[in-house]
Amino acid sequence: MAMSMDRIVVSPSSYVYRPSQARGSRSSIVSMASTIRSASTEVTNGKKLYIPPREVHVQVKHSMPPQKLEIFKSLEGWADETLLTYLKPVEKSWQPTDFLPEADSEGFYDQVKELRERCKELPDEYFVVLVGDMITEEALPTYQTMLNTLDGVRDETGASPTPWAIWTRAWTAEENRHGDLLNKYLYLSGRVDMRQIEKTIQYLIGSGMDPKTENNPYLGFIYTSFQERATFISHGNTARHAKDLGDLKLAQICGTIAADEKRHETAYTKIVEKLFEIDADGTILGLADMMKKKISMPAHLMYDGQDDNLFEHFSTVAQRLGVYTAKDYADILEFLVERWNVETLSGLSSEGHRAQDFVCGLPARIRRIEERAQGRAKEAARNVPFSWIFGREIKA
Repeated sequence: MAMSMDRIVVSPSSYVYRPSQARGSRSSIVSMASTIRSASTEVTNGKKLYIPPREVHVQVKHSMPPQKLEIFKSLEGWADETLLTYLKPVEKSWQPTDFLPEADSEGFYDQVKELRERCKELPDEYFVVLVGDMITEEALPTYQTMLNTLDGVRDETGASPTPWAIWTRAWTAEENRHGDLLNKYLYLSGRVDMRQIEKTIQYLIGSGMDPKTENNPYLGFIYTSFQERATFISHGNTARHAKDLGDLKLAQICGTIAADEKRHETAYTKIVEKLFEIDADGTILGLADMMKKKISMPAHLMYDGQDDNLFEHFSTVAQRLGVYTAKDYADILEFLVERWNVETLSGLSSEGHRAQDFVCGLPARIRRIEERAQGRAKEAARNVPFSWIFGREIKA
């Protein structure tokens, strides 16, 4: 998974699509208190309470009409024959140790020394972005949880034999290698404060995420399609930077992870493509709804115990290095619009046509807004300390 452009892409109120009628009965809206809390500061009966440092204001649940559950039941055969083919057998999959110093070899210490020498040439800005990407990958338990909130496709037992459940577990297993590999590489580099990084991971998993997918698989699979492409772009760019900076092994690592993300992107976009084929109106309304709300990336509740704006600062550094930018956000939407043939959809309702027009016109509008926002961002740039690199300051 990848980072967010919450800092860079302006509030969606600037380009809101408002459907005249909700897609389905929104059976439950849960209000939650604050977006920023200081953990372990409240005391009751002499005992400190654990409070997630990040919470969301409002959550909508179960927005998909119940009658549409049958669509996903009917697609189980398709998922078995098509979706599961995008998984690789474990015995043919790479593992983190394939890219790391061999702990059981006599040359282990020399290999670690060589790794650390290469890492000396990498600037702090690069490490901030690489650490942020790694933390995002390490919050994988949250992403599996998110997929298992989706009505009609969740793993009901934890070991369900349905194709949807098999996909979720196997996708998680493949993704798990990404954080493992980057974590070990960063630990061996000696360039980062692993304890602060580990705290950030624990805070992030404890806070969860709010992708605004509403238990709705239409919204969920649109979200994951966008997410996987964003992650493919981000890891691809960290690979390019590593190569330019002379760390060819790290470039190989990031490129290998990017290839996984590309394969997963293809799988998720196939699901949405199938939904457009079966229910074009419901799917275009879902796409417009997600873009109206704006895609919030998995680590948007990131916190290290010190910086209340950590994710914003991390995203700004990624933007400045060109690892993941507001332009990428617009490009991803444009790519998906073309991938799903959104402009040529036919047989839509009047509301579906309005959603189609909104989505097709959005990339250009985002780019115009981004150009203005970038000018303001440059004027507001300042040095910010990052605990991940021992409090050293980076322009953000």
